[in-house]
Amino acid sequence: MKKNRPLSNRNPKTVPVLTQQVADSCGSVKGKYAVVLDGGKTTIYISDKSKEAEIIERYNQRKIKP
Repeated sequence: MKKNRPLSNRNPKTVPVLTQQVADSCGSVKGKYAVVLDGGKTTIYISDKSKEAEIIERYNQRKIKP
C-alpha cells in the first residue's frame, strides 16, 4: 500500500497545483446546476441537470409526510 505523504514533503512545484485543486473542489458550485425548492426558500446544487425533476419530486414527497 502506498503511503500518503504530507504536502510539505512533496515537490514544492506541485504544492500550489494540489492546493488549487482542493480549493476548487471544496464547496465550489462551479460546474453545478442550481435547483430551487420550496418556492425559493431552499436552493441546492447538483452536478447532473437531468436529475433535477427527480430531486424536486423527492423533496416534495418528504415534505408531505405527516
